[in-house]
This record gives sequence, C-alpha cells and structure tokens, in this order.
Amino acid sequence: MTFNNQRRNLMKALPAAGISLSLPAMAATAPDPWLQAQAIIDHVSKPLKFRKQDFNITKFGAKPCKLTKAKAWISHEEQDDINTPAAGAFDNYAAIKAAIKACHDAGGGRVVIPAGNWFVAGPMVLLSNVHVHLAKNAHVYFSHNPADYAKYGDIDCGKHGKLTISRWQSNDCLNYSPMVYAYGQNNIALTGEDWTATLDGQGGLPFNEQGDCWWTWKGKQKTINSVGQGTTPNFKAGKMSENTVNPLNATSLSMVAPALTEAERVLIQGEGERWRADAQYLPALSEAGVALSKRVFGVGHYLRPPMIQIIGCTNVLLEGYHVVQTPFWMHHPVHCRNLVIRNVHAHSHGPNSDGFDPEACDHVLVEGCTFDTGDDCIAIKAGKDLDTQYGPSQNIVIQNCIMHSGHGGVTLGSEMAGGIQNVFAQKLVFENANWKTNPLNTAIRMKTNLNRGGYLRNFYVRDCTVPNGVQTTPSFYASLPGSPIQSKTVATAAGAIVTFDCDYTPISDNVRTRPPVVSNIQISNIRTGNVKTKDGKLVSCYQAIVILGPVASDYNGAGPMPPVVPVTDVTITDCDFGTPVNTEAPWFLYNVKGLTLKNVTIGDTVHNTTLSA
Repeated sequence: MTFNNQRRNLMKALPAAGISLSLPAMAATAPDPWLQAQAIIDHVSKPLKFRKQDFNITKFGAKPCKLTKAKAWISHEEQDDINTPAAGAFDNYAAIKAAIKACHDAGGGRVVIPAGNWFVAGPMVLLSNVHVHLAKNAHVYFSHNPADYAKYGDIDCGKHGKLTISRWQSNDCLNYSPMVYAYGQNNIALTGEDWTATLDGQGGLPFNEQGDCWWTWKGKQKTINSVGQGTTPNFKAGKMSENTVNPLNATSLSMVAPALTEAERVLIQGEGERWRADAQYLPALSEAGVALSKRVFGVGHYLRPPMIQIIGCTNVLLEGYHVVQTPFWMHHPVHCRNLVIRNVHAHSHGPNSDGFDPEACDHVLVEGCTFDTGDDCIAIKAGKDLDTQYGPSQNIVIQNCIMHSGHGGVTLGSEMAGGIQNVFAQKLVFENANWKTNPLNTAIRMKTNLNRGGYLRNFYVRDCTVPNGVQTTPSFYASLPGSPIQSKTVATAAGAIVTFDCDYTPISDNVRTRPPVVSNIQISNIRTGNVKTKDGKLVSCYQAIVILGPVASDYNGAGPMPPVVPVTDVTITDCDFGTPVNTEAPWFLYNVKGLTLKNVTIGDTVHNTTLSA
C-alpha cells in the first residue's frame, strides 16, 4: 500500500495549523452572549474572492446524458420510479477533473457545470481558489456503484482499491471517496444558481441483481418504535452490512495492536464477535491506537462515504444548490475554519442522511438552508474514541433555517469526544411538514454517552417555532443490563421538543470510560403548535422536555471511576411547548441539577420553577 507523503505530512500538520487559523474564543458567559454570535457572523461573512475566468466543463470534453426511469428506494420504506442516466451514459469524471485542475493551475476561477444532465462515475475533488458552480437546471448524477469510489484515491490499498483519507462517524479511516471531496485546500466554493442545480447521490438506486443499494449497507435499525423508519431498504438478516460481522476484519485486536494489554483488548472487543462488524471495528481500531494507514476499508467493507466531505480546509462557501439521495451524511466538513453554508436544500430520506454535520470546525455559519432528512438535520460533532486530535467544534451560528423530517432539528453529538462549545441557533422553523408519515423526532437535541464523552457548554437557542410539533409517540434506545434506565421507558430517541440524552444507545459501545460534561444551556422563545392525531387529540409532542444525564452504572473501566456529574445550568425561558400526549409527566429528568423554567407553558400550565433530579 502506498501512502502519499504529502498527505501524511499534512495530516500531522493540520492540528497545529488549526491553532493559527482559529480566533480566540470569546467569553460565552458574557452578559449578552449573542454579541459573540454576531461577531462570528461578521467574521465569516466576508465574500470569497476568485479570479474572473470561467472554465466550462464542455470545453474539457464533458457531454450530457439521456435519462431513463428505474425503480429505487426514496426512503427507508418507500420505492418509486426515478430518473437516472441511461445505460452507456458518458462518464464526465475526467472532464470535470481536468477543468478543476486547469482552473487551479491558472491561479483560480470558476468551473461551470451548465444546464443539462451529467453522469459522473467518480469523485469531484475541489482544489484551492476554485469555485465550482452549477448553472440553473444542471443535474449531476453521481454513479451509484461503490466501486467507482475506490478507483481514484491517492492511497493504493491493493484489493481494497485506491482509497481516500476520510472520517466515518468521527473515526479516521481509508475508505471509498465521497462524491465531492477536498483535503487541505483554501478558498474553495461549491454553489448552484438555484435549487434546480442538483447534486444527486442516487443512494437508493440498486447497483446489483439482488437489489442492494448504498442504503442497504446500513443493516439493522437500532431505534425502538420508530415512525417511518422501521426497516432498511432491501436488507434482511444475514446480509452483509456495516453491522454484520465482516470476515475480512481481524479475529483479535492482538493481530493489529500487539502492544495492548489483555485487559485492554478484552475491554475494547467486548463479548462475542459483534466488534468485527465494520461499524464497530473502526472504533475498535481507534480505541486500540491503530495508525490511520492500517485502518483500511473500501472494497470488501460496508462503510458508506459522505456525499460532500471537506477536510482541513479554510475559507469555504457552500451555497444555493439542491443535494438529494445521498449514500450517507450529506455534508461533513472536518477541521475546517471559516465555513459558510447558505441557501442549500438538503433532501434525502435514506438511512444516516444527516443534512449538515460540521466536525471539529471553528467559525461556521449555517444560514437560510432547508433540511428534509433521514437522520439529524444538523449534527455538530467533534471526534470519537481517541480521534480527537482536531479539538472542539466551536463558534457556530445557525439561523433562518427550516427543518422538516429528521431525527433532530439542531443536534449536538453524539460523536463529541473533543468537545462542543459556543453554539448559537436562532430564528429557526422546525416546520415538520411530514408530521403525519415521517415526523421530526425532536427539535433541539444533544446526544452523548460514557463512550463519546466530551463536553457541551455555552449552547444558546432563541426565537424558534415548531408549528406542527414533533413526533407524538415515544421512541427508545435499548439500555444496558442493570441500568436504572429501563429499556422502553424514556423517550430519548423521539417524542420531546427538547432532548438531552447522555445515555445515547449505550449498548453500541464496548468502551464506556469517559463521562460527558454538559453545562450552560439557554433556550428562549420557542413557540410550538399542536396537530390533530388520528384519535382526534390536539397535541404537540409526547413530552415537552427529556433530560437524561450521564448514567454512572454504564461505566466499565478501571477504578477509581472519574466523576459522573449531572447536567447543570440549563435555563428555559418564555417558551410554549404546546400540549404533550403525556400530560401526567410533561418532562423526564435524571441526573440533572438546576433546570430553571421561567414562564414556560406546557398545556394549560405556566411553570416558574427550578428542578433537579
């Protein structure tokens, strides 16, 4: 396997470079923390500058394609006939690559993808000082064949393909390339003229005779009592997936991490063979300290790449386009500085179709976007297990956005081992237009556990509406044996307007040694509407508030156990959460200290109180 030396050196240099690129964090505990939000907006809103020269991809040999109809999955449970490139469509991978290179070599400019249907069987790799622009009615159909994303990476991993430095659910790996990718670049833009400019991942289109698609690789679902997401497209027990034991993975961590003690190996592997499934094996490699060069996935493995992944970049603009049917997360910037995503329509109802997941990023503005997703609309992340070298996610503003379907509207975590701080969300509409069939699970969400650990501090939300409520039935995650939180009793997966879950799907993680710390959260002026359910009741949610603090009994490390502290200093002010289904218990609290409710209306009752549990 060859490992590009330039990439290796950049991987080493990025953390240090990040320090020089980030601004000092202001004191988020100042009298008016929203002054800091405005400072972040002002800092990142300076327009990027590019040379005034266009590079039309047709000048480099690009050719549009004809379309045909094919049956595909459009969500977890639904199929439909969709447009897709006809057999024999011209592959524009080389033409787009050549246009981007020519633009970069000339000192920058704009690469134009004109109106038409364009088939691309490989990644679109962005370079410094290049602005890739999709014209009105430009539709890029990325190949739905996984093999096309193991052909062009910089790192030759033999039978596993030519792979790309990536990060999958916050763990570093060598994997299939994302459809749009950038690594270590500066001053880059991806824009569309309007929402007819489309980037299409074709995530639900079958790629083999068995009818498997990218989404099939999700495997078995974990959520109990979910609505609209009870199955995985074309998956059945025994089929290979990210959650199925992969015989290509080592049978013991001693084979890949011989320096581990026996106690460490047993802790990381856990009981049985489950740890050898790809989605568990990668975190195990992180916990074991295995180098990136040995975390080889790609061909023969089942980790779906994100649609758009930008790693270690500065001065990034994502604006004005429509992204659909993505294999995995729609946008995943990692360790980026000065990033704006504006007026983007992110629409994909497949498994793990998160809309925008900034990870270990500093100074980010999310503005004017619409999210309609199969997972979290926005999920702020910061590393997992030992992959915390890029530090926290911080100084992030989210404003004037609309959220429809999704697990969480604004979510923090679950992968947050490096910490999250100074996050501001304002003037959002959690529209939940699909509330009858595929509802938004919860509006404001935090999720972590004793594996993910990390901290959340200085999180501010104000002036938001939830006109159609959220899911009105409870959904759950399974608890560990012996936990004081019994399975199927606390609606942490769905059903509350505000959900802070410090015991997120604990059975998924073998190593549970890092208690999270959650403090200083302020939520104000949230207005929630009721909807009429099938039984004729007018309700907004199952419960208004669920705060499940860290669960000490989950700890399974060596003694002495580190402090497991409650969620502290949460203030909710001037809010109306509508009428919950569970009127007898409108909130659930566990390991919480100092939840202050000021002028909070739930049903017919106004609450002014401070609660601990």
